Amino acid sequence: MVYVGHRLKIQEVIKVARNFEKVEIPEDVLKRMEKSRKKVESVLSQEKVVYGVNTGFGALATVKISKEELLKLQENIILSHACGIGDPLSEDIVRAAMLLRAHSLALGFSGVRPIVVEKLCELLNKRITPFVPSKGSVGASGDLAPLSHIALVLLNKGYVYVDGKAIPTQEVTAKLGFEPLQLAEKEGLSLVNGTQAMTAILALCINDCLNMVELATRIAALSSDILFASPDAYSKVVGIARPHRGQKIVAKMLEKLFQGSKIRESHKNCLRVQDAYSLRCIPQVYGVVLDTIFYALNIAEIEMNSATDNPLVYEDEIISQGNFHGEPIALVADFLTIALTSFGNMIERRIDRLVNPKTNEGLPAFLTPHSGTNSGYMIWQYTAAALCNENKILSHPASCDTIPTSAYQEDHVSMGMNACLKLLKVIDNVTSLLAIEAMCAIRALRFRRPLTTSPENEKLVSQIEPLLIDKLEDEFMYDQFVSVKDFLQKKIKNVYNEWWLDYEGDDNL
Repeated sequence: MVYVGHRLKIQEVIKVARNFEKVEIPEDVLKRMEKSRKKVESVLSQEKVVYGVNTGFGALATVKISKEELLKLQENIILSHACGIGDPLSEDIVRAAMLLRAHSLALGFSGVRPIVVEKLCELLNKRITPFVPSKGSVGASGDLAPLSHIALVLLNKGYVYVDGKAIPTQEVTAKLGFEPLQLAEKEGLSLVNGTQAMTAILALCINDCLNMVELATRIAALSSDILFASPDAYSKVVGIARPHRGQKIVAKMLEKLFQGSKIRESHKNCLRVQDAYSLRCIPQVYGVVLDTIFYALNIAEIEMNSATDNPLVYEDEIISQGNFHGEPIALVADFLTIALTSFGNMIERRIDRLVNPKTNEGLPAFLTPHSGTNSGYMIWQYTAAALCNENKILSHPASCDTIPTSAYQEDHVSMGMNACLKLLKVIDNVTSLLAIEAMCAIRALRFRRPLTTSPENEKLVSQIEPLLIDKLEDEFMYDQFVSVKDFLQKKIKNVYNEWWLDYEGDDNL
């Protein structure tokens, strides 16, 4: 069970978004929301003019709305702001956004009735997932368009997912016994004004990135061992001399992944002085990527547990402010995208070293014993290069741009949603790069047999090798690639388990 209104962690978001864990509102949270709502009702009874309570929105903030029109206003803001277009957000992203919106409202700064949060939780628990187009948010007054598409379903409008297809909401809610919500004053604005769509993407991406670094380090260790790398570059003194947290974790993990390797023993006294950077500098590159993810994790969990509505209700005040601005998310998503692009660049370099006869030391050219007649794995490196090129294009920061909206009232925007959508693409590309590296490494390992890599590496080999055809002649390999990528994606999308704690501790660094 996940409880809204109490501090949320990313693991809980993943459990609700992907594993359909139930959501509940604790009694103390309901009381907190009721207290906040009373302040809004007090303002309404006094007929004060307060933005978002009895005024128009954005540039229309100076328009006072009559008492008779306030309820219609709540529905109108949702209808008018549901302007998303393009491919839909995935169901897990939408579910994460719903949870985060319910949680943010439950913090008691928004002045909505408890029924609003109860209805969002009911949608989650009944697995009713709104169909939300991905494009349309500039991340300024939060994610107005995406959150409006979610709010439409509360009103029994819009579309929901059924077997991956968009179906009119009314056709689904009636069957599942969901009664639409009748909105009260301020509640329409509170449902659409916030950063929860982009924060949902960032939270899921951080979970996946943390799992990805562990998996990528395992694959890198396998490739490096096959390429006769020396584990001396991962020794404890490296972390003593330069004690970045991520570098120490990755180095210690690599050291463990080389233990017991017969391949390593076979070249221990060779004349090579140094390895290439894509082998020697894995701790330095993967380590700082991990540190970047740790930084993003901290920012994301602060944002997840924040009230990003406007205005906010606090004690006896209703305060107009800018917590809805998506700059914290935008900058972090761009930072992660840049880090992962560099991460992918190193993966591509090892792919090339595995297939390139000038660098793969004793392995056949392009990993085929019949080169000329066969091209082997030559073109997989081309594919990797194309993916890296796309990542570099996507690394241009969305957050560097701003286009004023709402008649100059909202004159600086974050573009945080676009930053997060780019991040999703880069993560998918890096997953593809990992699949290609794994395929090349396991193919190369066949030419090192009967030597074995380390017991830890052999465990990974035993999981992936059955997905590949045991044949050295050229074959159509797309299906094998898809199988390997699917295997990796399942591991990446699991709830992260703080694996790095196994490599931290009493080393006095």
